[in-house]
Amino acid sequence: MAGKRRSRPHLLSSTRPTISKPTSSLSSRRTRSIVRTHHTLRKQLDAATSANDSDVVAELQGKIAAAGGLKQYQRASAQGQSADRGGDSSKILVDWFTEVGKARDSPMRLLEVGALRVDNACSKSGLFDIERIDLRSQHPLIKEQDFMKQCTPKTSDLPTEGFDVISLSLVVNFVSNAQERGQMLRRASQFLRRRPGEEANATKILPAIFLVLPAPCVMNSRYLDEGRLEAIMASLGYRLGIRKLTPKLVYYLWSFEGSESSVQKEFKKKEIRSGLTRNNFAIVLNPD
Repeated sequence: MAGKRRSRPHLLSSTRPTISKPTSSLSSRRTRSIVRTHHTLRKQLDAATSANDSDVVAELQGKIAAAGGLKQYQRASAQGQSADRGGDSSKILVDWFTEVGKARDSPMRLLEVGALRVDNACSKSGLFDIERIDLRSQHPLIKEQDFMKQCTPKTSDLPTEGFDVISLSLVVNFVSNAQERGQMLRRASQFLRRRPGEEANATKILPAIFLVLPAPCVMNSRYLDEGRLEAIMASLGYRLGIRKLTPKLVYYLWSFEGSESSVQKEFKKKEIRSGLTRNNFAIVLNPD
């Protein structure tokens, strides 16, 4: 009679539950839902405020609070930008400025508007001396400051208090009012250092704005396309340096070449593309 076949002993590790990689407390779907809902409610709130409809304003403020308000939105946005979600837009900023950093003796001064993290790619790169601001700070290294209310430096103080780069990554689209989006872009140049006369060729893209928008804001809006965005930026004294388009986001590096055009142009909310599937994102620029 044949003996029983002896089974090989199992490793102890095989009897233990698999230790999976820690996951974010919010799923990707939940994160997207929170961000979309917050943007929608903010747009509705802005419209109700403009119409002086106090009842609707109160109702919408209650809905925003019930959804967790700005704190929950920031939490979702920060998770969307985390490494495990592949959403750190500053990786592109670092890629674009690595060669520039090699041509300089000191780090570039970077103003990060709407900062949510202090451990992103630009923070770790060593290329930048960073000042981080946000409407509601989530970290001691992030200053609680509204960019639209931040004191602008005097022209004489720009060499020391100004910035070489301003990051507006997924910030302009957060502004619910089309006019205020234009004001934000115009205001940014007041914080930029003017281009020094003697700079290495690699730094001729400075000073600059790093602008990141959801791709549909530009590629599927009835009021904004890339041609109109470039015209708006050109009227403010910017030249398009680098561009990168992905399925979700569009990245721009706008080099500031001088003061705003003396002949100020007005960019009203004007339909450029028609169609039921278009969104209503717009940037309006009024003469200062």
